[in-house]
Amino acid sequence: MNPMGIMPVFLTMTSELSKRERRRTAIKAVITAGLVLILFAILGEYLFNFFGISVAGLQVVGGVIFFIMGYDMLNAKLSPMKIRSEDVEKYVEDISITPLGIPMIAGPGAITNAIILMGESESYSNSALVIISIILVLFTLMFVLIGAVGITKLLGDKGNKIMMKLMGLIVMVIAVEFFFAGITPYIQAIINI
Repeated sequence: MNPMGIMPVFLTMTSELSKRERRRTAIKAVITAGLVLILFAILGEYLFNFFGISVAGLQVVGGVIFFIMGYDMLNAKLSPMKIRSEDVEKYVEDISITPLGIPMIAGPGAITNAIILMGESESYSNSALVIISIILVLFTLMFVLIGAVGITKLLGDKGNKIMMKLMGLIVMVIAVEFFFAGITPYIQAIINI
């Protein structure tokens, strides 16, 4: 989870919303991400085995998704939307689930880390610490998103555009790292045949 990477997307997508609606969007996005991360922390290994999914596969797909999002940020394709007052409720509901809750907050990296950390937990107390850590990080992120309006006012329009492009570039680099971390086991398997 990268608050500085999520913040410009959040601010761009919620720029036409009131302060109250922006706060609701942040809370719903964090709750969505929290449910996904805790579900994967507890059941992720079983779900992956059931569906025959590997962490490497998740990393490859996540890398592609992140790259597209980073590219859109870099090219400023994520622009403020004009929302009619009767559509606000649906809009808040939609963006708080995707793309904000999933995959911006609960992305492949966060899901993979939750699964790995839970898998390495040797006791119930360690497992509880993983879940508590997820909750604490998400609460911190929620307050960052809610307080982000002040940062945008400080940066101004030009500063926000620069930050959005810079974060887009960083997201693209992270995406490439994810992609190659995920595809490496596949390449090694092909070479070893």
